[in-house]
Amino acid sequence: MKKAEVGNLIEFKDGLQGIVEKVNENSVIVDLTYMPHYRELELEEKTVVNHKNYSILKEAVTH
Repeated sequence: MKKAEVGNLIEFKDGLQGIVEKVNENSVIVDLTYMPHYRELELEEKTVVNHKNYSILKEAVTH
C-alpha cells in the first residue's frame, strides 16, 4: 500500500475528500475545506485518517 504524501488529494469514509497536510507514522492529517460542500457537512476543518483507511485520488504536483 502506498502512503500519501503532503499535497495529495485523498478519499476516505464514504466519499469525503481532503488534501494531506502532514504525514505521520500511522496516519495523515487532512484539510477537509477542499470539498465544495464542506460547510454544509458541518465538519471540523481537519481530521486524522489512518493509512489503511484512504485511497489516493491525485498525486501532489511538484515542480
